[in-house]
Amino acid sequence: MFKWKSKEQLRQLLCELVQVKSVSGSQAEKEFPDIVVNKLSELAYFKENPGHLNRTYLSDGRSFISALVKKSPNTKKTVVLISHFDVVDVQDYGKWKQYAFDPEKLTEQFYSIKDDLPEAVQVDMESGNWLFGRGTMDMKCGLALHMSIVERATFGEYDGNILLLTVPDEEVNSEGMRAAVPKLVQLLEEHNLEYTTILNSEPMFSNFPGDKNNYFYTGSIGKALPGFLCYGKEAHVGEPFGGLNANYMASVITAEMELNTDFCEKVGEEITPPPTNLIYHDLKTEYSTQISHRAVTLFNLFLFERSMTDVVSLLQQKAIKAANEIEQSYMNKATKYSQHTEFTPQELKVKVMTYEENYEYALEKYGEEKVEGLLSNRDSEKDDRKRTIDLVDQLAALCNELAPMIVIFFAPPFYPAISSGKNGLISNLVNELKQYTHETFNLEFTIQNYFAGISDLSYVGLNYENSSIASLINNMPVWDKGYSLPIGDMKKLNVPVLNIGPVGRDPHKWTERLDADFAFETLVGLLDLTIEKLFAAHYEVNEQIVSK
Repeated sequence: MFKWKSKEQLRQLLCELVQVKSVSGSQAEKEFPDIVVNKLSELAYFKENPGHLNRTYLSDGRSFISALVKKSPNTKKTVVLISHFDVVDVQDYGKWKQYAFDPEKLTEQFYSIKDDLPEAVQVDMESGNWLFGRGTMDMKCGLALHMSIVERATFGEYDGNILLLTVPDEEVNSEGMRAAVPKLVQLLEEHNLEYTTILNSEPMFSNFPGDKNNYFYTGSIGKALPGFLCYGKEAHVGEPFGGLNANYMASVITAEMELNTDFCEKVGEEITPPPTNLIYHDLKTEYSTQISHRAVTLFNLFLFERSMTDVVSLLQQKAIKAANEIEQSYMNKATKYSQHTEFTPQELKVKVMTYEENYEYALEKYGEEKVEGLLSNRDSEKDDRKRTIDLVDQLAALCNELAPMIVIFFAPPFYPAISSGKNGLISNLVNELKQYTHETFNLEFTIQNYFAGISDLSYVGLNYENSSIASLINNMPVWDKGYSLPIGDMKKLNVPVLNIGPVGRDPHKWTERLDADFAFETLVGLLDLTIEKLFAAHYEVNEQIVSK
């Protein structure tokens, strides 16, 4: 007897998962795996093979779950299903906050006031069966469908192994997936598996407001968080030309970087959004009449194929351009001011350097003991961005004889771009699925190289050269000081990836909603067909190898 096969059963399962308020960093996020483990433990297969259902803990008490269903003891081919179970907070729900984790109740409430909701929401509600609530689309629907696939696998419905992996913290630092990658390698070796594809079911993301296209994704976009520490020169506010205000320096860099399309990459018809500012502030801890001489600005930067070496080079170009503008502006204003006083303008030179260059300078001048002693004194209570800024700031302060200067660095998180669009298996499959959905459901799908919403697929392979990844590592102060990527295991995996998920709208908004009909009818069949074709293609490839 199936527990999670019918449309009604899947809807009920999703609602039960959503009702656990697993906001990133909350106690409920730690407790959420209980419900998944308990439900999977009820399946006869895991009662007979309890060692195939595992819960692995992170250092902070959160955990991820792996559940392996083997077709037979000697079967190697395996499709890996990955998902995350953390969700963003619900402060945006306002007066509806009490219902944010109760999809049926919230949906009932919204349908009763449909005419008061945003127009785009009303249009959807007229044309489909939508389920509202935090996590309905992002991404507990994906997890519910994966649990259903696991259940069917225990009844022998697939011609290969199924491995479910669901993790915490995707919405923040992806600590769950970064910790799970070594587990995937361990399971691969322990059970003598061959991973055919790693299949995610993140929901379809709109490429623009009002986008209602359907997508298959053969990869996931990359993301870096570059920053600029501006170290000016201190001065009293009564003598501003005696120093250089770091807030002004940071404003020039921010103006140069914000929405700068020089950073956009285009692959086929897909293009990365330009960078935008995420953090901007000075580093004074209290008010005083001293001008701010230390400030920082950080940017979201999306990536497709550009190497990190080229990223650093481009950041240097923009920082040098900003430095030149600061110097010229300062001199122009100082010259005008000097016409009214005996002040004589002094030429200003702003130095641009990477964190790596600053570190090497500090080592040579002050020695490893002093430098490492300074950088090892970190506040573990702060998040990775604040710790990064602290370390860059402390090193710059040690080398303040170089000021005024702009120091380029990276803060976590880092998501490597990944794409299997050129992989023959994945390319052939998505084209077959595109034809199938057109003929069977009269639905048109667009194939995209990159899922634009950022996902944990980024960590199941690594396409960067060693020199490229070194450009990131050497300029990320917290690397191996609380943050890192399992690079060796990522290279060992290097598995084709695919994302096929539900139709949803408004992720991370109070109107987050799921097209329940598509999710629990169309998508169920589509995922089944995908897995069947992946296993069939695996056999075909092996037969070709043998015949040669």
